[in-house]
Amino acid sequence: MHPLVMKFGGTSVADAAAISRVVRIAAAAAAREPVVLVVSAMSGVTDELLQTCDLARSGNVDGVESRIRGVEARHGAVVGEIFRVQADDLLAHISSEFDEMRSVLRSVAVLRELTQRGADRVTAAGELMSSRIVAAALASAGTPATWLDARRVLITDDVHPVALPRLDETRTAAGREVLPVLEAGEVAVVGGFVGATADGITTTLGRGGSDLSASVLGAALHAREIQIWTDVDGMLTADPRLVDGAEVVPHLSFEEASELAYFGAKVLHPSTILPAVQDGIPVRILNTLRPDGAGSLITRHVTSGDGALTALACKRNITVVDVTSTRMLLAHGFLRRVFEVFEQHATSVDVVTTSEVSVSMTLDDDRRLGAIERDLRLIADVQVERGMAIVSAVGDNLRRDSTLAVRLIVALDGLPLRMVSQAASRRNLTVVLADRDVPAAMERLHQKFFAPARSAR
Repeated sequence: MHPLVMKFGGTSVADAAAISRVVRIAAAAAAREPVVLVVSAMSGVTDELLQTCDLARSGNVDGVESRIRGVEARHGAVVGEIFRVQADDLLAHISSEFDEMRSVLRSVAVLRELTQRGADRVTAAGELMSSRIVAAALASAGTPATWLDARRVLITDDVHPVALPRLDETRTAAGREVLPVLEAGEVAVVGGFVGATADGITTTLGRGGSDLSASVLGAALHAREIQIWTDVDGMLTADPRLVDGAEVVPHLSFEEASELAYFGAKVLHPSTILPAVQDGIPVRILNTLRPDGAGSLITRHVTSGDGALTALACKRNITVVDVTSTRMLLAHGFLRRVFEVFEQHATSVDVVTTSEVSVSMTLDDDRRLGAIERDLRLIADVQVERGMAIVSAVGDNLRRDSTLAVRLIVALDGLPLRMVSQAASRRNLTVVLADRDVPAAMERLHQKFFAPARSAR
């Protein structure tokens, strides 16, 4: 059995109307083949729960209760709108989930201490509740469906709140929990983002976790295809907020998709498709609002098309850190010591360029920059420049056509470039420039490399 895994994001289950669309889409798929649904929390709920955790840590009991009541009322209203008959069992499960949340948050408020383990238990509730609602809505509409507790299906390590799935254990658990449901001809519905350790302790997978859940379960179940249903038509040639005429990329490779995700394309989280890549399972991105669209298909191999590039991506408001050796030449071990500082402060760098005496890096997370700068000054001179951005051009053809990099840089003539880097894979060319120049850079590159293809059609 090779089921279809369908993941629906927060905007796809944001309210009763959205959930009704999901039910129609899933029911149509389930009429053709076995289906596993992976469901995110309703849009905005995880952020609400995180803010509730912060209120509890500060001891604000009234604020905690006010927010919990608001989230509970939202779920209750959705249930009331979807089900024409009483849904007492469903409401009882949701009420029980909120009671457990309140217990955790009261303890936090008393102790004024929030552990990551406690936060995971609270934030997991969003997916647990929304997936229950979707499963009940499917069954009510005539499509047999069973809700499965994601904590019995997806097994992880114990690193809170960014646990990593353990694929072998998950494969065993999915065989035990999911396959019997599919063999009975029912849709299996699980919450994304949520898992548990082998000891049953609730964990979460961090931002983008629902997509990762779908990819892991797809690999564990040897899925035919993994579908990521969201509110856009697929991977686009550029950010439509910056570029007029951005179009869907119909087919791209796993590597291209990963590069685009890492450098700012918001449709996928960079870590999402790794399990699918390893098992060669196709991933398709589709729009819940336009379910008849072809979307974007991501596979291991793609026949090189006529387009020079596959797409553009950008990261805004990043910080550049220049580290210059205080000696004339880079001493042995200098780079190691520089990167050890970033490791000590749990901060990743995106783009790196080096010269004989200096190294420049970009950060999109500068929360620990003060401490990083302090430690770096013990071994080097440091300069920090904020208000910068990364623009990345991605495409497998960059490996094959050595003229593409030159054409790309020429297209940006007149825009001051702070850094230029090409990855070892030679699948992307990245430039760093002032954030204010991003719209002009994206528009120029899109006109240069994508407008001619549209004209040819």
